[in-house]
Amino acid sequence: MPAQVSETFVLRTYPFREADLIVSFFTRDQGKLRGVARRARRPKSAFGSGLERLSQVRMAYFLRENAELANLTSCELIDSQFGLQADYTCSLALDYFTEVTDQLMPPHEPNEKYFRLLKATLEFLRSGGSVWSAVDYFTIWSVRLAGVLPELRVSRETVEIVEEMFVKGLHDLTPRVWTKTTLSGLRRSLIRAMEQHVERKFLTVPLLEAS
Repeated sequence: MPAQVSETFVLRTYPFREADLIVSFFTRDQGKLRGVARRARRPKSAFGSGLERLSQVRMAYFLRENAELANLTSCELIDSQFGLQADYTCSLALDYFTEVTDQLMPPHEPNEKYFRLLKATLEFLRSGGSVWSAVDYFTIWSVRLAGVLPELRVSRETVEIVEEMFVKGLHDLTPRVWTKTTLSGLRRSLIRAMEQHVERKFLTVPLLEAS
């Protein structure tokens, strides 16, 4: 059986056995998957630094029908988020994107729009964009693409911002004074909707709000 190759965002890794890793990853064409990266914890691993959080890679893997875990064979790094991790708030935002994606997206269900949302948000941050603009944009689009967007009962200004976000990309938004409190009420209601959908509280939200 030939290996599949998918453009992928790495979400989380977990130690497995002596030198292996369990990897949760989100692909453009297959949705969220989990797999075993053999010998990935060894110094001369074939995966190199490609399994870091939210690294964008071309992942090669074997996935048998009805198997819970894929067998990961290698990955080619496309983009790394290493440069963002030096900033504490950016690092928390990356954790937030990772946790929401890992909990909100069902396994084996392709969602290319969500993949493009992750890509656009990370590109915006790497270009020096506002962290809170990225967090709000990502939160609003996440609940919409997951089908859990609640009825919006917020201020007129916030409604205008939301409507603008749905028709423009992050780099094309009208310049505004973005602060932590601009969309705080809306952000909290959307996060509550996501938490009810996945039946758990996100660990990163209190840290992000306190930063």
